[in-house]
Amino acid sequence: MSTPNTPSAAPVPRVPMISTADALATLLAAAQPLTETETLSTFDALNRVLADEVVSPLDVPPMNTSAMDGYAVRVADLAQGGRRLPVSQRIPAGHAPQPLAAGTAARIFTGASVPPGADAVVMQEQTESADGEVTILHNPKAGEWITAQGADIKKDSVILPVGTRLSPAALGLAASVGCATLTVARRVKVAVFFTGDELTMPGEPLKPGAIYNSNRFTLTGLLRNLGCEVTDYGIVPDRLDVTRQTLRDAAATHDLILTSGGVSVGEEDHVKPAVEAEGRIDMWQIAMKPGKPLAFGAVRRPQGTTAGASASGEAFFIGLPGNPVSSFVTFLLFVRPFLLRLAGVAHVSPRALSLRADFSQNKADRRNEFLRARINQAGGLDLFSNQSSAVLTSTVWGDGIIDNPPNHAISAGETVRFIPFTELLY
Repeated sequence: MSTPNTPSAAPVPRVPMISTADALATLLAAAQPLTETETLSTFDALNRVLADEVVSPLDVPPMNTSAMDGYAVRVADLAQGGRRLPVSQRIPAGHAPQPLAAGTAARIFTGASVPPGADAVVMQEQTESADGEVTILHNPKAGEWITAQGADIKKDSVILPVGTRLSPAALGLAASVGCATLTVARRVKVAVFFTGDELTMPGEPLKPGAIYNSNRFTLTGLLRNLGCEVTDYGIVPDRLDVTRQTLRDAAATHDLILTSGGVSVGEEDHVKPAVEAEGRIDMWQIAMKPGKPLAFGAVRRPQGTTAGASASGEAFFIGLPGNPVSSFVTFLLFVRPFLLRLAGVAHVSPRALSLRADFSQNKADRRNEFLRARINQAGGLDLFSNQSSAVLTSTVWGDGIIDNPPNHAISAGETVRFIPFTELLY
């Protein structure tokens, strides 16, 4: 029985929620780009981040070239009434031409160098040829079907700036100016581990109360898609001493430690106290659904163990929620841009589309909602029927997420902001 004069315990104050924009801004402000670089063959630089700008040492194309199979001519010769011209030379691509003699035409092929003196190319469909001569059936203008020297790239121009993530097209562009090697930022080194005695790996018997560890596969796959060098420490037992040792080991040679689950205040949630003991941590309540809880901080490196990682005295730490969809969405919205900024990518914001909602959601939420949806045959958006943070099916069924602002109900036919997964997974 309680004593009437005994004061009741003071309620634990609720942590205020922060906006998704403020959370992302804080993360990006902390993510200073890595300074270590390496030089790779252009063949091997796919998806790496350029650390030195690429300046073209030449014009592209390096000479005037023909855009068609046909005949190179002098416009002045045709203006004087000459329609039937002797063919003085044949110019395949890759062969140096001779100057075009006045009153003659040169047989030329696509990509071949236009001979000095010629100022137009007449496509072969507008000619008739026989017995070493060609009849021109068209009145060309100067420059017709000629790609001018430097039309694509001017010598000494910057064609790929620092911070470019090297796509296949970017590699081709670098190769077009003769770049055999490229200087890129080194890969971001990420350590990842998972806590929870209930976690079981696929292929193992599923004991009562246990679940299969889907987040391990999702998060390591996302990290590899981003080109990170990943060390997977697997499932760490729910013990404070083991968790602290894993953090120390991971901090020694990695730029970021990423975890999923275990950052709440329960008696079996040891990640938060372990990070506090080994470094620092901020617990955030983000005004978003799914994915409200997120932890951000850092773990001290053991002295003298920065080899292979940044020169900083600590490794960053991000703790994601344990529910699979929450973990997936918070990775896409926060961890992805953080890692890209660490790698030196200049522009990390995904591009969004404005699309029509072909559904209604009458109940507004006070948080910023990220709804799994896909594009239908009519070009509108269908909503997955179950938006629970535990329903991983929605992430495979969907084409992306609707970024729905707080306190906003969606009416069928209105335009919403849609971020495709293609903008978020790589």
